[in-house]
Amino acid sequence: MNLRGINRVIVAVRDLEKSKNYYSELLGASFHDANWTGENYGINVAISWDAGIELCAPMKGRESDSAVSPFLDARGEGVLNVVFNYDDAATALDKAVSNGAQCLHSLDYTQEEIDAHLDALFSKYEEHVLGTSAELGFSVTIAEITEK
Repeated sequence: MNLRGINRVIVAVRDLEKSKNYYSELLGASFHDANWTGENYGINVAISWDAGIELCAPMKGRESDSAVSPFLDARGEGVLNVVFNYDDAATALDKAVSNGAQCLHSLDYTQEEIDAHLDALFSKYEEHVLGTSAELGFSVTIAEITEK
């Protein structure tokens, strides 16, 4: 269970387009729309794999009930989640749970889903979101993301 490092930082924002433009200008980041990941949660998503940033904003009309709305209301824009990449996410998750962390949500994409939605960039894409906000001020995601 080796930690590979931080894959990306997820930032809650109010205006996705404005934030994409800001990070693009500031860092030279290029973003891929990933709204398909957030529709069920009422959020629009854009990911910059090169900059290691994911932006999440409430969908129009969902500002009051999106998954990021409580965070934005309480804290304003800022770091919502940090995704740590491991060579074995299942083992890392077991260790986190044995240390008292709660897994809130998991996903493990098939290669077909990776190819269709993640530009075929990866051979493995698995994530486990932990409920660490009370302790850390942001949630932690344990991931196993392997580039092709």
